[in-house]
Amino acid sequence: MKFQCSACGLRINAKHFKQTGLLNPKLTSICDLCIQRGEAPENFANIAVKVFAQCLLFTFVGKDDDSESPTLLIAKNDLRKRYEAFIQDYDGNELAQQQLSVHNFNQAVIDSETGQTDFVPSSEFTFAENLSKLGLNVDFKLNEVDYIDRERIRAKYHYRCQYCGRRGRSVDHKDPVSLSHNNDFDNLILSCTECNRIKSNMPYKLFVSLNNEIPEVNHKLVKYEDALATLKGEFEEKRRELAAKMHLKGVVNDPELDQMRKQNKKLQDAIDSLESDYNDLRSLREQHFMTGWKLAQVNTKEDII
Repeated sequence: MKFQCSACGLRINAKHFKQTGLLNPKLTSICDLCIQRGEAPENFANIAVKVFAQCLLFTFVGKDDDSESPTLLIAKNDLRKRYEAFIQDYDGNELAQQQLSVHNFNQAVIDSETGQTDFVPSSEFTFAENLSKLGLNVDFKLNEVDYIDRERIRAKYHYRCQYCGRRGRSVDHKDPVSLSHNNDFDNLILSCTECNRIKSNMPYKLFVSLNNEIPEVNHKLVKYEDALATLKGEFEEKRRELAAKMHLKGVVNDPELDQMRKQNKKLQDAIDSLESDYNDLRSLREQHFMTGWKLAQVNTKEDII
């Protein structure tokens, strides 16, 4: 959920308007950036925040009278959108939040808004580039596992994904490197490309817990992979045999060649059908993980509700 700040005019995540209270949380009429800038919430009205605070039995800090329309600090709509997008990038990036405090990030935005820094974040640049141009440094490349350690992990697990059992070459961090910064050998495990992608920044314990709920699905995926490898190997062998026969005969159309093409067509049909079933199961498995991850995030997400 988002609110519009009555001081700067930015429409940003509602958490920027929430403060911890002695008994109940407080919702303020202006965002935390404006409060850090020195503005007082008591001088601004915000009907949306006020009504929401009453609904949640939170304390509202702001003016009751909403008849005045104060001049917004960021008057131009295109500038507000640029700052809103930049702040949203920070709010959704755990790696940046770990290395850069909210106070320092807010100050950089404030310096840009007030002209003390001669740069305004832009969609023309990546989030990392925008941070750098504002004098903020975040290391987005924390994976420093060298080639030898990667090969040791692959050999240790015999090129088998330790999550689903399929063939794999991706060296995965049990505790995501973006969260733990841990490149130690004990924190490394082997996975397939698919499991590595699905796991992403998901905590290791949660991923393993969700994975343990579907052992039969993983077992079927291994069988699908093995069956497809066999069929595709047979198809390639038949295709090479057909090409060799055509070369020796010096013709394209021939009863023997036509029979070989029919056999290859049957193999291809079987491969296509099996791949379709395989991909359906992979999709269902990924949904299982994504649903579990989203539910876990909802339970820990900082929000006004």
